[in-house]
Amino acid sequence: MAVGVVSANPLQLDVLSHRKCLLICFVVTVSSFQYGLDYSLVGGFMAMPGFLRVFGYYDEATRKWSIDPTVQQLISSLMTIGTFVGSLSIGPFSSRFGRRQGLWTASVLNYIATAIMIGTTNVSALYFARFVLGVSVGWFLTFAQIYINEVAPAHLRGVAFAVYQSQLSIGSIVGAAIDNRTHNMLGKESYRIPLAIFFIAPTIQTISLFFFPESPRWLMIRGKEAEAESALRGLRNKNIEEAEFQAEFEEIRTSTAQQSEYLTGKHLWVEMWKGVNRRRSLLSNAVVCFHCANGSSWLNIYGTYFLTIAGVEDAFAYSIMITCMGFIGILASFIVVRHIDRRVILLIGVAACGFCQLAFAVAWTVAPGSEASAKVVVAFNALFTFFYTAYAPYAWLLGGELPSNHLRAHTYGVSTALNFLGNWLGVFTAPYFINPASLGWSAKYGYIWFSSNVVVFLFTWFFVPETRDRTLEEINEIFEAKTPAQKFMGYTCAGTEAVRAAVIEQKNASTTHMEDTQR
Repeated sequence: MAVGVVSANPLQLDVLSHRKCLLICFVVTVSSFQYGLDYSLVGGFMAMPGFLRVFGYYDEATRKWSIDPTVQQLISSLMTIGTFVGSLSIGPFSSRFGRRQGLWTASVLNYIATAIMIGTTNVSALYFARFVLGVSVGWFLTFAQIYINEVAPAHLRGVAFAVYQSQLSIGSIVGAAIDNRTHNMLGKESYRIPLAIFFIAPTIQTISLFFFPESPRWLMIRGKEAEAESALRGLRNKNIEEAEFQAEFEEIRTSTAQQSEYLTGKHLWVEMWKGVNRRRSLLSNAVVCFHCANGSSWLNIYGTYFLTIAGVEDAFAYSIMITCMGFIGILASFIVVRHIDRRVILLIGVAACGFCQLAFAVAWTVAPGSEASAKVVVAFNALFTFFYTAYAPYAWLLGGELPSNHLRAHTYGVSTALNFLGNWLGVFTAPYFINPASLGWSAKYGYIWFSSNVVVFLFTWFFVPETRDRTLEEINEIFEAKTPAQKFMGYTCAGTEAVRAAVIEQKNASTTHMEDTQR
C-alpha cells in the first residue's frame, strides 16, 4: 500500500521535529469542535421536553411533547444553509484578508448567534440565529482546513487532519454527554446550558491566533516574500537544518511565482474552471462531497431522534456510545494514516459505510419495530460512525490538497458549500422519510444511502489520485503534467526535485566556502 511513493519533500520525515507546527494545527482545529458540538447538541434538543415546551407542541394523542416536522427541518437545515452561504464567500475574503482574519470573523459571528439562541423564545429569532451560526461554522471549518493544508509538513498533513476530525468527535461526545445530563430538565436551562458551551472553543482559538503566524503560502501569493519566510520559520522548529528550510521555502516561492505569472489580472472564479484547474476543481468538489453522499448528515443530526423512533430504549445513552465509537475510529486512523495510502482508506471507509446503511435497512424490513431490529440499528449505526470518522478527515484533506495555491480558497470554498448544500438536502428531507407523521420509513431510509455509497466507491476507484506525502507544490506539478489518477503515486517531480537539490547544493557550497575562508 505504501510502495512506490516518490516525494521531493525536503523536511525530516518524522513527527517530533515538527511538534511545534502540529501544536499550532491542534489549536486551530478547535473550530471543528464547534461543528461536532452543534451536530450532537441540536440532535438531542429534538427529544428534550424543555426545548419542546418552548419550540414544539403537546401531542394529545401520544400525551408527549413533540415538534412539527417543518420546525424540525428549519432548525437543522438553516444552519446548513448558513454554512453554504458562508463557504461561498471564503474565496474573495481570504484572497484579500488571509486565513487568520477569517477565523477571527467566524468567532464574532459565533458569539452573536449563540447569544441570540440562549436568549430567545421566538422561533423566528431562533431560525435567524441558526443561519448566522451556520455562516460561522462554515468559516471555522473551511479556513481552519485551508490553514492546516498550507502550514503542515507534507508527510504530516494526514496526521493534522486526523487531529481535526478528533476535535469534531470530541465536540460530539461533549455535546451528547451534556445533553444526557440536561435532557430531563423541564425548563429552558435544559438547552441553554448546552448552548453556553458554544462560547468556549472560539475564545480559545481567538486568543491563540494572536501568537500564530499567517499562512506563508498566502503571504507569498500576496507578494510578501519576507513575511512569508518569517511565517514559515515561525511554523518550523528552531533546530531545523537551514538547508531543509531554504529548500522548502524556495519550493513554495518558485511554484507560487509560476502560478502568479499565469493568473495575475485574471478572475479566479473563472480560472478555476479552465484547463487543468477544471479537473482539480471538480475532483475537490467531488471528494469533499463524499461527506454528504454517504448519509452521515442525517445520522449525525437526527441520531438520537432516529434511535428513539426506532424503539431503542435510553436513546441518549446509546447516542453517547455511538459518538465514542466515532472517536475510536479517529484513533484508529492516527495509526494507519502515515502508512496506508489515502485512496485505500477512502475505499475501505466508503464500502463499510454503505454496508452498514444496508444492514440496518434490511433488518428493519425483515422485522420492523422489533427489539432485535432495534439492536441491529444501534450496532450498525455505531459501526457506520466508526468507519466514517476513520476516513472522513482524508476526504477533507484531499479536497484542500488538490487545488493550486492561488485557487485553494475559492475552490475549497465552493467544495465546502456544495457539501453543505448536500448536507442540507439530506437533513431537510430526512424527516419526510423517518418521521412517523410522514412516510415513516425509519431505518429503511438506509437503502437510499447504500446506493449513494456505491457511486462514491466507484468514483474513488477510477478518478481520485494518490497524494500521500506529496508537498502541495509537487501536487501542482503532477497536475500540470496532466498525469492520470492511477499514475500519481509513482510520478517523479523533476521540477520540484531540481529546486530542492539546487538549494541544498548551493547551501553546501556556501558552507564549504566559509570553512575554506576561515582556514
